[in-house]
Amino acid sequence: MISVTILNEAEQELWETVEYYEDKCPGLGFDFEQEVKSSVELIQRFPQRWALRDAGTRRYLIHRFPYIVVYVYYQEHIWVIALAHCKRKPEYWSNWLKMVG
Repeated sequence: MISVTILNEAEQELWETVEYYEDKCPGLGFDFEQEVKSSVELIQRFPQRWALRDAGTRRYLIHRFPYIVVYVYYQEHIWVIALAHCKRKPEYWSNWLKMVG
């Protein structure tokens, strides 16, 4: 199976968002975490399924939540760059691409 690396910044975004949703409604943070896990597993199975964008990134829209998984598929490896909110700070994560490879 294709290996996945989640950048520290993306990991931090995950746990901050889990905490945010858990504060809103108990259990919702867990639901978000599970949706992210399912999203990454689907990306792992079909890494080239989503459109190639600028700088070689691809984006997967997480179900139920307004977030995308921004990733790069490079040399048979998936790099999760960000778990970005769809409406906030577009492409703030672009500098993080330097950490890939």
